[in-house]
Amino acid sequence: MALKTENKEKTNFALGPDNYKLLAIGFGIIVLGFILMLGGKSEDPNVFSNDIFSFRRITLAPIVVLAGFAFEIWAIMKKPKE
Repeated sequence: MALKTENKEKTNFALGPDNYKLLAIGFGIIVLGFILMLGGKSEDPNVFSNDIFSFRRITLAPIVVLAGFAFEIWAIMKKPKE
């Protein structure tokens, strides 16, 4: 009876586990930015609402989305621990 030797080959992924965690966090930041853009609609479609021009929707949300994309780039470029 031949003995089976287990050949444990380590799969080499392009990124480490920490990178994938950081990518998930970056994705959450991007989703948060899009959630901040929600709202501002008028109840009556014939009446214009200035709520769409709030600081949160015009300034804060795009900055959060861009920060999320920058975080994603950093998460990809971060060198995984050996």
